[in-house]
Amino acid sequence: MTALLESQHVSKIFGGGLIKRHHTLALEDFSLSISSGQPTITGVVGESGSGKTTMARLLLGLESPTQGAVLYKGEDLRRLSRAEWRAFLQDVQIIFQDPFEVYNSFYTVDHALTVPIAKFRLASSRREGRVLIEEVLQAVGLRPEETLGRYPHQLSGGQRQRIMVARALLLRPKLIVADEPVSMIDASLRATVLDNLRQLNEEFGISLIYITHDLTTAYQISHDIIVLYRGSVVEVGNVELVVGQPQHPYTKLLVGSIPLPDPSRRWSGEAPASAFGKQASEDVGCKFAGRCPQAMSVCLEKAPPLFRTDRHRAAACYLYQDRPSIRPEEMDKVLVRETAP
Repeated sequence: MTALLESQHVSKIFGGGLIKRHHTLALEDFSLSISSGQPTITGVVGESGSGKTTMARLLLGLESPTQGAVLYKGEDLRRLSRAEWRAFLQDVQIIFQDPFEVYNSFYTVDHALTVPIAKFRLASSRREGRVLIEEVLQAVGLRPEETLGRYPHQLSGGQRQRIMVARALLLRPKLIVADEPVSMIDASLRATVLDNLRQLNEEFGISLIYITHDLTTAYQISHDIIVLYRGSVVEVGNVELVVGQPQHPYTKLLVGSIPLPDPSRRWSGEAPASAFGKQASEDVGCKFAGRCPQAMSVCLEKAPPLFRTDRHRAAACYLYQDRPSIRPEEMDKVLVRETAP
């Protein structure tokens, strides 16, 4: 079966500087396939600068890869016809991080819902369009009579974000890329938006790529999880395994930084790098070696591949070099949605 959306060995390099040119490798050799079959929720986590948003922009066609390709139903995004691009825009939707900046403050929030109806001809009349809008608003827990006709600043951040979820639902997409969708709304409303996203998956059969720096919400909503560090995948697999029993030292650091409701727990800083880690170079070997308390000599020589440590998990760490390695394009084999052994 042809994948709905697929990245094949995608890398992205940004360059800059007027006097002295420098380059930043934002994403390296990233492969991921989202099928048009069973709907899934794949979490992508990592600290700032890990490549999460770059990955999202590449999947959405907002950036072109320096190497590799992003395919929609087997066709390179850069070579889609106008009709294919239109179909892509309907099948693959985005929910942005900031629930305010995506709105035009001169229009009521109705504008964010009526434009896609008109552009994609979702309704044959204004009345039919109104019915569609009311249906999707109710689906995300909003009352149309309390929402429509109001300006963005008259609604809370949670309400604005749920309208964005409703907007995506209008098009009945097959995939939604949600980039930090709850990071800028009140903690009390995050659960509501997360429930809305889970509803899209369970009730409407929509797959999600949930991008966040917050491991807690990724654990709550995702089936699979991908951990990125400086543009590379360091651990991937079933969310219960990766978060519950992290194997890569970086994943352990992320899990260990999750606040716990225990006043007796003492906060501890990041463990220092090992003697080998202190010798690490930024350009050679494992990217995390310079921060890793378990770095070995081999970590300074070449970047580790993904070692398959469980049926549904792989880690890019030489601590598991006795396990079989997999190529980047085989990463999907360890995801829960796959049935391959």
